[in-house]
Amino acid sequence: MSSKKSKTSTPAIDIGISDGARQKIARGLSALLADSYTLYLMTHNFHWNVTGPQFNSLHQMFMAQYTEQWNALDMIAERIRALGYPAPGTYKEFVKLASIKEVEGVPKATEMIRLLVNAQEATARTARSLFALVDEANDQPTADLLTQRLEVHEKTAWMLRSLLEE
Repeated sequence: MSSKKSKTSTPAIDIGISDGARQKIARGLSALLADSYTLYLMTHNFHWNVTGPQFNSLHQMFMAQYTEQWNALDMIAERIRALGYPAPGTYKEFVKLASIKEVEGVPKATEMIRLLVNAQEATARTARSLFALVDEANDQPTADLLTQRLEVHEKTAWMLRSLLEE
């Protein structure tokens, strides 16, 4: 008796957003994921390596920030998957997609803060750049995700920037 393998195919995605729009949104979200991961890694690095008179407060602040960022990575990647595309997940892909450059060496605490302000704002700009495409596609879940991320990045940039005021 021969066994026949049954062919099952994955049903096409039919969520009311065209394939082309889903692909463009997924590409944009991949850039956001890359920026978010790069920001996460930078923040965690600074948490490990911060020194100086503000050590305790910055160490704790950076931990709260990288923990929030870590949780956001999953939300962004899962939205890419829900749109029907693979989420990038390697350093090589992230370096290629990210607008944030890696930091070399261990900067002083004040420079860490400046670098994080810039990285938070860069991530916010990446998220904001997707709104026109998302609005045109009538993609409310992605718009909601982008709004949530913008709120976090803009608030965090403001809080970090406040530490730099004389």
